[in-house]
Amino acid sequence: MSRTERSSAGRSETEQDTLEVAFSPLDDEPGLMVSDLIERNQFRLFTDRPVSPTPVDPDGHRFPVDAAVAVDTASITLPTVVSVYVRDEAGTMLAETEHSAHEEFPHGQYSLELCGPIKMYLRVEGPVTVTSDVTRTHIEFDGVREVRVGARSHHEGPAATLTTTEDPLDVMTAVSEFSSALKTTSPERSYPTLRGHPPLVELGDDVHVPDGVSSPETGVRLELPPDHESIYVAAPLAYYVAADIVPSDRPRLVTDDGFEHDLDTVRGFETEVERVLKQTFFLDCVTRTEGYYSVDLHERAAIESSLDLDFAWLYDQPLATQLAEYLSVPFGAVEDELPEWRLTSHVAPDPENVELLPFVTNDLAVVRTPQSQPEPSSAVQTTAANEFFRDSSFTRSAAADGAARSYVQPEATDSLEQSWVGEGAPIGASKATTNAFYNRLDRTPADGDIGITVVCNDAQMADERDVVDEVYGSRDELPFDVQVQHDLTRRELREVLSAEADLLHYIGHIDGEGFECADGKLDATTLRAAGPDAFLLNACQSYEQGSALIDAGAIAGIVTLSDVINSGAVRMGRMLARLLNRGFTVGSALEVARDDSVIGDQYTIIGDSSLSLARTDGSPPNVCVVRRCGGDRYELDWQTHPSTRVGMGSMVMPWIDDEEQYHLWSGTSKTFEMSREELQRFLSLETVPVKIDGSLVWSDELDFSKL
Repeated sequence: MSRTERSSAGRSETEQDTLEVAFSPLDDEPGLMVSDLIERNQFRLFTDRPVSPTPVDPDGHRFPVDAAVAVDTASITLPTVVSVYVRDEAGTMLAETEHSAHEEFPHGQYSLELCGPIKMYLRVEGPVTVTSDVTRTHIEFDGVREVRVGARSHHEGPAATLTTTEDPLDVMTAVSEFSSALKTTSPERSYPTLRGHPPLVELGDDVHVPDGVSSPETGVRLELPPDHESIYVAAPLAYYVAADIVPSDRPRLVTDDGFEHDLDTVRGFETEVERVLKQTFFLDCVTRTEGYYSVDLHERAAIESSLDLDFAWLYDQPLATQLAEYLSVPFGAVEDELPEWRLTSHVAPDPENVELLPFVTNDLAVVRTPQSQPEPSSAVQTTAANEFFRDSSFTRSAAADGAARSYVQPEATDSLEQSWVGEGAPIGASKATTNAFYNRLDRTPADGDIGITVVCNDAQMADERDVVDEVYGSRDELPFDVQVQHDLTRRELREVLSAEADLLHYIGHIDGEGFECADGKLDATTLRAAGPDAFLLNACQSYEQGSALIDAGAIAGIVTLSDVINSGAVRMGRMLARLLNRGFTVGSALEVARDDSVIGDQYTIIGDSSLSLARTDGSPPNVCVVRRCGGDRYELDWQTHPSTRVGMGSMVMPWIDDEEQYHLWSGTSKTFEMSREELQRFLSLETVPVKIDGSLVWSDELDFSKL
C-alpha cells in the first residue's frame, strides 16, 4: 500500500563471515528469489523466461552489496510497485519512477535501485523502459540482456566492543565513541541505513577503546554533569550529532565556532535534549532532499515557507554549522510536522545499564531516567479485566494465586512504543534485557522456511489452536513451516522449547511452577538452551517463564502479567498471530492488539521488541483508521509501524489517488479524504488492520456496503 525509500549504506566495518543474501530460481514460475538470510525477508523478481543465476563480483555495483548474480532476461516484473531510481554510468540520477510511471531510456549503461523490502540494484547495458500500474512495476529491455542483480542485507551489527568502568567520566569516554558507527556526518545520516550500530559496551576495570574505533571530528561537544542520569539521557543525541561528551556543571551543547545551546531550561534537561534530537533529526530529513535523493517531501512543503532556512546552502555546510542553523528555529515552528518517535526508553540510572545503552542508542530512542522504584504486588489487573474475572470461571491460570513480583509503570509519552531498562516488570512498556539483545546479535542466517510451532496443551483451548494455525498458513507467498502439537508431556515440551524455531505460540496453562503438561509441570528455568527466536505465551502468569526463555537464548516474547480470561486470550492470540503474520514487530503487534482488547494491559513484552518475522513484497506494517464524514465521503488516517527495514528516517508514500509526496515514517502520516470507491480500492491493495467505530477489523473482512 506504499512505497518505501531508504538510502544506500556502506559495508559493515567488519566483514561478515556468513552468507547474508542468497539468490535462487523461483519454483513455480520464471523468476528470481532474493533472500535476506539474516532478517528473513524475501523479494521476488519475475522474468520472461527461466533463469539460472550465476555469481558475479559484488564490487561491480556502484553501491555496496553483499552478493550479486547475473541472469539473462528480456524483462523483470516486480510483485509490487516500488520506487525505482535510474542512474547512468556516472551515477547521475535520470529518473525516479513511481506509480503510473512510463520512462524510456536509450541505449546506455544503467544502474537501477529498487527500494523494496531488500535493497537491490540492477546493472544492465542497453535500452531500458520502466513502467508501473496500480499493482506492479515492469522493467523491459530491447531483447534478452545480461542483468546483474546485487542485494544487501539490512542487518547491521556492532563492529567493536568498548570497555569502561562505572565511573561517569569513563562512561563519557565510551559513549563519545558511539558515533564511530555513523557512515556519514552529512544530513543523509538521517537515513537508517547510514547509521551503524554503536559499539558494544562492557563494564571492566579500566577504559579501553579498540584500535580503529574513532568518532568523526565535528567540533560539537555536549557538556554534561558527570553522572549516569545525564549521560544516559544524552547518549542518542551525542551519537547522532557525533558529539564528544565532556564534564561540566552546566549542561549545554556547544561547537568550536562559538555556538551554544542551553540544555538546562525551564522545560527540564530531559525534555530539552529530546527536543534538540528531534528537531535536528527532522531538519536533516528536510535538508537531505537537496542531496543524492531529491524527492518531493511532504514535511518540507509544510514548513519551508515559514522558516528562514536556505536548505540548498545548508546541505553543503559542516555539521556544526547545520546544527547552529537548525536550533535557531523555534521548536514550535516544526513541532506539528515531526514524525512520531518510535521509542521512548526508560533507563534506570544504574551503572550496569551502560551495557544496554548501545542498543537504546541504535534505536535513536528518547531516553528518560525514572526516579520511581518498582513496587511489590501479586497481580496487576485493570478495572475492565476485573469485571471479566468476576463474570467468568474459565481463565488460563493453573493455580489460584500468581507468583509475587515487583511492578513499575513508566511515565506515558507520545512515542509509538515504550521500553523499560531496570528492575521490575513494566506495565505498558516492554522489558528490555541485555541477554535478549546479545541473543539477537548471535542470530545466524537461515535459508529454510520460517518455522512456527503452535503448542496447545489444553483441549478446552483448541479454538485458538485452530484459529492461529489457519492464520499462520494464510499467506501462500510466505515460506512458513507451521507445526501444530497438543497435549505434550514434559519431555516433549522440553524438546519443543529447545528446538530451533522462529516463533513459538503456546496455548495452555502456566503458573509459578512452570508450563502445565500432560504429566506435570515443566519449569523453563531448567532449560539449557531455548530454540525459538520469538514466543507468544498465551497463558496466565507467563512472565517468569518468558524471562527464563530469554535467559536461555530467545530474543523476544509476549507474556502475561496476570490471569487472562480464556475468551479474551483467544481474541488476543488470533489478533497477535495475524499482526505478526503481516510483518508487525513483536512490539508494534502488541501495541495494536492492546487497543482492541479489554485485557490488553495484561500482556507485555520481554526482550527486543523490534524483532519481526519475515516480511515480503509490500509496504511497511500499517493500520488504517476510517471515519465517516457523511454521504459517500470518508477520512482515512494511515498509520505506519516499525519493521526491520523501515525505521526512523525512512520515507513512505501511500497508494492513494493524486498523492505524489513522500512522508517521513512513522505514525500517522496524514489524513486523507476519499470516496467509498477510493477507500475500497485502497484497502483492497493488501490485507491490513482497519480501525472503524472503535473496533479493529481486517480489510479482507470488511463489508463495504455497510460502511
